[in-house]
Amino acid sequence: MSSRRILVAAFGDAGHAFPALSLGVALSDRGHDVVLESWEHWREAAEAHGLRFRAAEEYQTFPPPKPGVGPGPAEAARALAALFADFDPELVVADILTPAPALAAELHGCRSATLVPHVYPVADRGMPLFSLGAMPPRSGIGRAGWRLGAPLLEAGLRRGRRELNETRTSLGLPPTERLHGGISEDLVLVATLPELEYPRSWPSEVQVCGPLGFELAHPDVELPSGREPLILIAPSTAQDPEGRLIRSCFEALSAEPVRIVASTNGQRPTRAIEAPDNARLYEWLSYSQLMPLADLVICHGGHGTTCRALGAGLPMLISPALGDMAENAARVQWAGAGLTLPSRLRTRHSIRWLVRELLGQTRYRRRAAEIAAGNPPQRGPEQAVAAVERLLEVPSGPRR
Repeated sequence: MSSRRILVAAFGDAGHAFPALSLGVALSDRGHDVVLESWEHWREAAEAHGLRFRAAEEYQTFPPPKPGVGPGPAEAARALAALFADFDPELVVADILTPAPALAAELHGCRSATLVPHVYPVADRGMPLFSLGAMPPRSGIGRAGWRLGAPLLEAGLRRGRRELNETRTSLGLPPTERLHGGISEDLVLVATLPELEYPRSWPSEVQVCGPLGFELAHPDVELPSGREPLILIAPSTAQDPEGRLIRSCFEALSAEPVRIVASTNGQRPTRAIEAPDNARLYEWLSYSQLMPLADLVICHGGHGTTCRALGAGLPMLISPALGDMAENAARVQWAGAGLTLPSRLRTRHSIRWLVRELLGQTRYRRRAAEIAAGNPPQRGPEQAVAAVERLLEVPSGPRR
């Protein structure tokens, strides 16, 4: 199709910015005119891949700040007026945690789509609410229990709707009745592995496109010598600043017949982490180098790391921290490609036992390899671009 003007916007954490960068690059490679809006520290990465960049105002999303306390999504949406006047986008693709561009699109009569950089967060009837990390029910009684508990569990969603409607009212937009009012009704790109989605009835606007991978370049690192199985410890970039996961794994596995490579992923603990003889510790490393060589990944369960590991055919041991990590851990265990270890149960004995199980039982590696075979790296970007282009081919209503 002919070149179209598309604004792609994302929250600044790597788990949200990287999928947006991946989508922006894929759209640009198809000949579309793309502007990426995110936090300033992603400018270099965006421009290195040929994207135009616009630094986003950093603000508190929800709950929105009280008047005079600081910028919120309403102020950030108004601040985008100059960009909309200059670029005049035909479509805005906004990260699910980035409401300002979607609100600005509505103000300017521009269509918008939502980019979800994890599993779909809207629970089907009779299924666990997203982020609880619960497995799907196996009986009608279980499904009935989740249906009965839904009103109580949805209290947080109702609060979020009230806060969103306060923001909408301040912008002169009508309130929404939907519990997930910040998600587009035209197109939702769910950038996850289909194998991590529980069976459900899918809304017509939702496209599970597959992961949108992006990686910053890092030099290759030295591996421990030997031929023993290689374990990659890949903690969250946003959680566990003192490196508790790495310390626990080093203590548990120092005498095991394994080699270990770990990354602090930019975290700088106040107390140094001592690596045992069979391990190497780095501040940053390239997953592209390590994952093809590894036999197992241990992590907190961030969605990006989870998809990179499964995309490389690697079984996983996940010890969740916060956010959607418990959900990702449950999905990986449900899919048969790994095991979950709650942080409260993380001891040297539990780590050692689960690592032996994952390395000793071939079914985990076999299932991860099946997932990898069905999801080549280009699948996600290709399907996401195709979905965006299909939406753009549908005539839009009159613009304000």
